[in-house]
Amino acid sequence: MQTASQVLTPDALQMLQTIARTGSFAAAARDLGMVPSALTYRVRQMEDALDVLLFDRSARQAKPTPAGRELLRESERLLQDLEAVANRVKRVATGWEPQFTIAIDSIIAKATVMELCDSFLASQPPTRIRLRDETLSGTLEALTSGQADLALGVADLVSTSTLQALPLGDVRFVYAVAPHHPLASAPEPLADDLVRQHRAVAVADTISRGNGVTIGLLGGQDVLTVATMQDKLDAQLRGLGCGSVPECMAGPYIDSGRLVVKTTQQPARSVRVNYAWRASNHGAGRALQWWLGQLQSATTRSALLERHRGV
Repeated sequence: MQTASQVLTPDALQMLQTIARTGSFAAAARDLGMVPSALTYRVRQMEDALDVLLFDRSARQAKPTPAGRELLRESERLLQDLEAVANRVKRVATGWEPQFTIAIDSIIAKATVMELCDSFLASQPPTRIRLRDETLSGTLEALTSGQADLALGVADLVSTSTLQALPLGDVRFVYAVAPHHPLASAPEPLADDLVRQHRAVAVADTISRGNGVTIGLLGGQDVLTVATMQDKLDAQLRGLGCGSVPECMAGPYIDSGRLVVKTTQQPARSVRVNYAWRASNHGAGRALQWWLGQLQSATTRSALLERHRGV
């Protein structure tokens, strides 16, 4: 006796759909150009393999049993999935990547990324989009390790033979604390010895190998480590610590008085933030071409750094 996987072929599932649609074995056989006995035999093969009755044959019409109705529902879904896969494969053959992964540093405005995803998916490409949240060195590592096709928010990267990079813009960092934090009323510039006495908020580097990057911490300083730049901003708004934050993210809170900018003995930082992708001898796929095309817009690049939602 054949197994279920041997008898439940796409042709067999389509045959069941035809029986249900025409209402009888004889009408289905005519529709499919089969001898009625051959169609009946194939249905019995499926019933034997599943050990269920698929159609009630007591009446002139072929009426699906409860088990038959369930198989018809599932077979319709499976046939639609197969058709979708076939169409996807055909479109991928035209140069679309099956999956396109974007590594997004936590300094990037997610709302803008989602708007770009919306625009990309609106044309119903065969490419599946996957987004990865990364921070600091982890953003570049996702690209160099082959886990991402495009990286947004890579700091101070120069193009090489294997990696291409273009600037999104420059990000200025400001040292800021909540107005109720002890450093808010301290005289400026803040001395390192004074800053060291207060907890810093740091963002964890998502790099999987090595120690990653640590920025702006003083030796012996207590540290609260968070997952993203948004979390760091939230922690500092709550007075849980101090540290440098991107001015483009902190601006609204500085303007409203929820953060106080302080000068320190350390010079203010400004970082060139880039988007990067892997160079290929075979040329860029159509999904990568689309994203690179969007990133040519100065408005889009600016929005990726500045259009942050409130914490």
